[in-house]
Amino acid sequence: EVQFVESGGGLVQSGGSLTLSCVASGFNIASNDVSWVRRAPGQGPERVSRVYPDGTIRYYAESIKGRFTSSRDNAKNALFLQMNDLMPQDTALYYCSSEPLGVSGRGTQVTVSS
Repeated sequence: EVQFVESGGGLVQSGGSLTLSCVASGFNIASNDVSWVRRAPGQGPERVSRVYPDGTIRYYAESIKGRFTSSRDNAKNALFLQMNDLMPQDTALYYCSSEPLGVSGRGTQVTVSS
């Protein structure tokens, strides 16, 4: 079964840090482009970053540039999202998604208090 399992979310104060993990199963994560996506309450999904098979990483949301860092560990078949200097507007459900495979995870909730 092709799936993502995300973890690492939680409640953190403004200015804090979290590291999210996304473990893939049923396919080789290094062979597909996979994105971190977030969905804030009452809003549509917003792509945060995309990691391509060649290791290129593209960041999409202007508000996270300089604060979030995506990485991939091929041995663990996993993606990571290091989030620093968190702000209340980063509160959202964060999940992995692969458009070529048509698969998204259930996500992990990040809540940032002011």
